[in-house]
This record gives sequence, C-alpha cells and structure tokens, in this order.
Amino acid sequence: MERNGKLPKIFLTAVFLVLYAPIFYLIFYSFNSGGTMSHFESFTWEHYAAVFEDKRLIIIVLNTVVVALLSALISTAIGVMGAITIHYMKNKAMRNAMLSMNSILMVSPDVIIGASFLILFTLVGVKLGFASVLLSHIAFSIPIVVIMVLPKLQEMSPTLIDAALDLGATRKEIMSRVILPFIKPGIFAGFFLALTYSLDDFAVTFFVTGNGFSTLSVEIYSMARTGVTLTINALSGLIFVITAALILGYYFITNRTKTPASGVKR
Repeated sequence: MERNGKLPKIFLTAVFLVLYAPIFYLIFYSFNSGGTMSHFESFTWEHYAAVFEDKRLIIIVLNTVVVALLSALISTAIGVMGAITIHYMKNKAMRNAMLSMNSILMVSPDVIIGASFLILFTLVGVKLGFASVLLSHIAFSIPIVVIMVLPKLQEMSPTLIDAALDLGATRKEIMSRVILPFIKPGIFAGFFLALTYSLDDFAVTFFVTGNGFSTLSVEIYSMARTGVTLTINALSGLIFVITAALILGYYFITNRTKTPASGVKR
C-alpha cells in the first residue's frame, strides 16, 4: 500500500523535472561569462545588464506589458458580462450554442486564429501594429475569462438573489453586492490567466504585428533566428520569473478571498 502511494509521487516528480529542467538549464547558463551554453566559465550579470541597456528591447517590454494589461482588463470586463449573460439565458439551446462557440475558440489552434485575424484586419483596413495586436489579444482572452467565471456563477445559489429581491434590492444592487462579490475569485482567475496568455502569446501576435511594433515573444524569435546568444537566455529567464510571480500572486489573492466554513473571511 505504501509502495503504491510512492509511485504517483515519483511519477509526478519525474514529470516536473522533464518540464522544468530545460528552463532551469537555460536560466543557469544566462549567468555564464563564456557566452555559450556548452561550458560554464564563471558567474556574471552582463547578459542581464545587456537586456536593460538595450533601449529598443525596453520599449518592446513596455509594449508587451501595456498590451497584456489592457487586453486582460478589457477582456475580463467583456468576459464577465458574457458569462453572466450566458448563465442567465432562458433559452437552453441558445445557451448551449454560446458555450459551444466559446469552447471552439478555446481549442482552436493559435495559427488558425492568427491567420483569421490577419485576413480580417487586411479586409477591414486596420493597420497592423498596436491596435491589431490589442484587438486580437482581447478576442482570444475573452473565452478564457468566460470559462473561469461560469463555474462560480453555477456555484451560486439562486436563493441569494431571491433573498436580495425580497429585501428590496434593485437589479443594479444585486449585480454589485451579490453576484460580483460571489464570483470575484473567478474574475481574478480570468484576469491573471488572460494576462499570462497575452504575455506569452507568439503565434497570434506573429500574424497581426506590423513594422515598428513588436512584443517580447516575437522579438525573442527574431533574435533566435540570427543566432542564439545568452542575452536570449537572460530575457527568457526574466519572463519566466515574471510569469511565476503573477501565478503566485493569483494563488495568494485567491487564498485570501476564500471563505472558511464559518463564513468569516480570513
């Protein structure tokens, strides 16, 4: 029995090693003064300094952060409204159709989504750049938010709204004081997932970005094509640390907002 209990732990450890070993290998050599990933000579910060000394790279970082924040905020607002609308639809066939359409966007390959947006922006006449990247990131982030918010809406008892109506609450008050506070963990989860998806996205951005505007993922790809340098390692390491910090922040916030069995917040 004890042996069987250890096997899943060993398997899980092996899976995490396979997933994270290449990342830690990449980060390890980002501190190598030798300039290659074949032999570690001595510890140095010069590759990280090179990242922060590159003004163009700093602008690209700012572009990436601005697009990610704006797309996460806008897609969260739209996604929350969409999830609430879908949840309270009386027409079951329409509700199932909307859920299916949302799921299709979730599982569609990024290449297909990117190519579709490129064709759309070309037909409409939208100039490829900041606007096209932002619009496409908002579009593929909305289904993520909907998926994260819907389970919280399904957990909410209808008696909460009935009680609020009996107490004379208006529909606006029900939304602001009952529904939104209850689904807040799902909103935070959707926001952070949309943010990380936007920060990490390459395929869609590669199709819809134009000359004079780039994001980190596209820039790293362009740098790698001209020859892998340890500056890429340093940049990739920074992205990994930032993404990990965002995920830890999400878990910290969700744990803080959890309500224990006593009904009192921590």
